[in-house]
Amino acid sequence: MAKGDFQVKITGQERNFSEAIKGRILVFTIFVIISFSILILRLWYLQVVRSDELRSMAENNRMRVLPLKAYRGKIFDRNENEIINSRPSFNLSLTPEDVKDMDRVLSVISSKIEIDREKIKREIKERSAQFQPITLKRDIHWDEVAFVEEHIIDLPGVFLDIEPIRNYLYGETASHIFGYLGEITKIQLDGLKNSEYRLGDFIGQYGIEKRYESILKGKRGSKYVEVDATGRELNVLKRIEPDFGFNLYLTIDVELQKEAEGLFQGKNGALVAIDPRNGNILAMVSKPSFDPNLFAGGISKIYWSNLVSDVYKPLHNRAIQGQYPPGSVFKIVTAAAGLEEDVITPSAIIDCPGYFKLGKKNYRCWKKGGHGRMDLRNALIQSCDVFFYTVGFRLGIDRLSRYAFGFGLGNTTDIDMEGEKSGLIPTSEWKERMRGEPWIPGETISASIGQGFDLVTPIQLANMIAAIGNGGTILKPRVVSKIETTEGNLVREMKPDVQRKLAVRQENLDIIKEALHGVVHDLRGTGRASHIPNIEVAGKTGTAQVIKMKEMEDRRDEDIPFEFRDHAWFVAFAPFENPIIAVSVLVEHGGHGGTAAAPIAGKLMKSYMERSKGKTS
Repeated sequence: MAKGDFQVKITGQERNFSEAIKGRILVFTIFVIISFSILILRLWYLQVVRSDELRSMAENNRMRVLPLKAYRGKIFDRNENEIINSRPSFNLSLTPEDVKDMDRVLSVISSKIEIDREKIKREIKERSAQFQPITLKRDIHWDEVAFVEEHIIDLPGVFLDIEPIRNYLYGETASHIFGYLGEITKIQLDGLKNSEYRLGDFIGQYGIEKRYESILKGKRGSKYVEVDATGRELNVLKRIEPDFGFNLYLTIDVELQKEAEGLFQGKNGALVAIDPRNGNILAMVSKPSFDPNLFAGGISKIYWSNLVSDVYKPLHNRAIQGQYPPGSVFKIVTAAAGLEEDVITPSAIIDCPGYFKLGKKNYRCWKKGGHGRMDLRNALIQSCDVFFYTVGFRLGIDRLSRYAFGFGLGNTTDIDMEGEKSGLIPTSEWKERMRGEPWIPGETISASIGQGFDLVTPIQLANMIAAIGNGGTILKPRVVSKIETTEGNLVREMKPDVQRKLAVRQENLDIIKEALHGVVHDLRGTGRASHIPNIEVAGKTGTAQVIKMKEMEDRRDEDIPFEFRDHAWFVAFAPFENPIIAVSVLVEHGGHGGTAAAPIAGKLMKSYMERSKGKTS
C-alpha cells in the first residue's frame, strides 16, 4: 500500500470521529440549554409566581401568629350577682405542618388522653390556612398536662395553650335561660361569610348565649411568636390583647330561681314568674334541665346521646316551647268574651246539673252532681264546666277565638329568647284550611274550657295573668335589662315595651279580677292551696286532659298510668291591689291544678314578696 493511501484513510477516520463528536456536543448543548431553561423557569415560578406563599412559609418556619381567644362578657342577675363568667383552661393543640408522622404522634397522645382521631384528621383537611393550629382536646386535667410536658420531646408540633372557657356558677340553675356554647359547625361557619369565626371556635347554640352572641363574644387577639424547626415556641415577639365582650344584666333573681327549681323536686313542668309592672322575668323554670358546664369544653358523645334520647327531653324549654291545653285557666277568656259580647251579665244564672246536653251527647262537668245555680263569680271560683260550656256555645268559636288572640294566646310573646312557640287557638277557617273539614258545635264546647285543639305555652299564660293583674296592659316579656362594658359603662338599657291593651272594658275586667280573688280566698275556691297569710292573691286553677279515654274518667289519679294523667295548671298574681309578681305554673301529669300547681305558686310568691320588702321595681 502506498504511503499516501494510508494517510488518506487516517484522515477519513478522523473526519468521522470529528463529526460524531460534534453531534454529541450538539445533543449535550441542547440538553444543557433545556436544563438551564427549566431551572430558570422553575426559579421564575418560585420567585415570582409563588413568592408570597413561599415567603409566608419561610417566615412561618421562624415566626407564627397564634390566635388569642376573647373572653366572653359576664352575666349578672337583677341584684348584680355574678352568675356566668369565664375561667382559664388548658387546651392540647397541634400544628399539622410541624408533624412528620401524624399517626405516631396521635398514638402517643391517645395512650393517655382520650381524643377523637377521626375528627382531628377531618379538621386538618378542612382548615382554611396553613400553620393554623387545631385543638385536640379542651380543658384537660392536671395529670394530662403533666403527661404532655413529660413527653413533649416525642411530640413535635404539639403544645399546650390556655384559653377562657365558659363557667356557669350555679350549675343547672336557669340552664334553659342561659343556654350553652358549642363548637361551631362547618354549616354554621359557611353561613357566616366574612366572619371572625374559625373551625374550633365556640359559639352560642341555645338560650341567651345564642340570642346575644354578637354582644357577648368579644374580639380575638393574636400573639406573634418565634419558633424552632419543630414548632416549639422560643420567644414572644408581639402580643395584641383580645377585647372583652359586653356584660349582660338579667331581670331574674338567681336566689328566687334556685328556690323555684327546688319546688319542682321530683316533678317535670314549667314555671314563669313575671313582674306585671314592666314585663321583667323574675324566674323561669323548665324541668328536667341540664348542666351547661358540660358543654363548655366540648360535650362528650355519650352525654349528648343521653340528652337527645331522653324521653323527658331535658333540652326542651317547656316555659316557652312547651305547648299544652290550657284547661280551665282558659275560662278567664270565655268569661271576658261573654261579658264583652253581652251573651251573659255578671248576675246571669246558669243551672249546672252536672252535664251540658248538645244534641244526643252530654258534656260532663268535673263535679258529678253538678254545681246547681251559678253566676259568673261562683262559676270561676268553683270552675264550673257547664257554665262555661253554655257561654262558649252562645259565643261560637270565632268570637271566642278573637278574644283569646286578644289576650295574647296563639301568638308568641316576642320574649328575647330563642325558639319560642306560638301555641294554637283554633278558628273555623283554620280547621277548614288545615283539615278540610267544617267546624262542629261540639268542638266549641271543648274549646270553651281550654280543651280540644287549644294549645298554649306557660309564658303566654304568665303574660296573660300579668295583664289582668296590672289593669289590662300586655307587656313584652324580657330577660335582659341592660348591657354594659367591662368597665361598667352603659351600652344599652331595655325599657318596658307595651304591646297593647286588653280589649276588655274596665268594669268587666274588675269583675273577673274579683272572682279570681275568690278562687284563692273563698272557702269553695279551687286555688286555696296558694293562699299566703296576710297577702291578697288572685288566681285560677286548670286541669288539662292529656288524653280523652272513657275508661279513665272514673278512676283515681294514682290508678291511671303516669303518661295519661292530666297536666296541672295554676296562674296567679299578688298582691291583689298592686301586684308585683304574676306566676304561671304547669306540672306535667300532676293531676289537679289546685293540689299540684297552686302550692308551688303560693310558696314562690310568698318568698318573693318577703324578699322584695323595702325594694322598688
